[in-house]
Amino acid sequence: MADVFEIMHTTRAMRRLKPDPVPDDLIRKILEAGICAANGGNAQKWKFLVLKKPEIKKAVAVWYKKAFDEVIGPRYASSPPPPGSDPAKFKRQHAAVEYLTEHYHEAPVWIVCCLEDGPNPSRMSGASIYPAVQNMLLAARALGLGSTLTTRHMLFEKEADAALGLPPGVRSYAILPIGYPMGKFGPVGRGKLSEFVYSETWGQPYAEV
Repeated sequence: MADVFEIMHTTRAMRRLKPDPVPDDLIRKILEAGICAANGGNAQKWKFLVLKKPEIKKAVAVWYKKAFDEVIGPRYASSPPPPGSDPAKFKRQHAAVEYLTEHYHEAPVWIVCCLEDGPNPSRMSGASIYPAVQNMLLAARALGLGSTLTTRHMLFEKEADAALGLPPGVRSYAILPIGYPMGKFGPVGRGKLSEFVYSETWGQPYAEV
């Protein structure tokens, strides 16, 4: 098995997934990795909804596509390539995003990552779920499974959470579509470290990078 640094450097967003079933024991390993994560006060207010039923996934996918049509698609069309990319790579990324939009419900397993966060969640709330999300993405990669962190459904939060059947006081913070990837794992596309790291004062380069 690859070491943790190789896994982190090659955990690309895998948006094209095969419809082949994923064994339950692998999903269990991914979930176990999730609950190893740090969370506020170790309160463990997370809940993970494992979805395989097409009818539920299709109901959520309606809002996922609406968010693409109205917000995400136009944003891609009008944005320059991000750091570490170029126009050709960015075009391929956009094509993969479109593919996932059309085939979102076909991913054999979804893990919906939720918090029992009460009536007034704050910016701090994500600290108790997103570490678990990242653990699960890394675990999926280690097991040869593809996934990507999706949050677009949250643009229509009430409608999507209703389609998921979530009770009051519980919100979804991410959906991980999981399956065997059609493509290959590889290096993530990122800018140079020096573009993002400062020393002591905002904007002051960090000499060590």
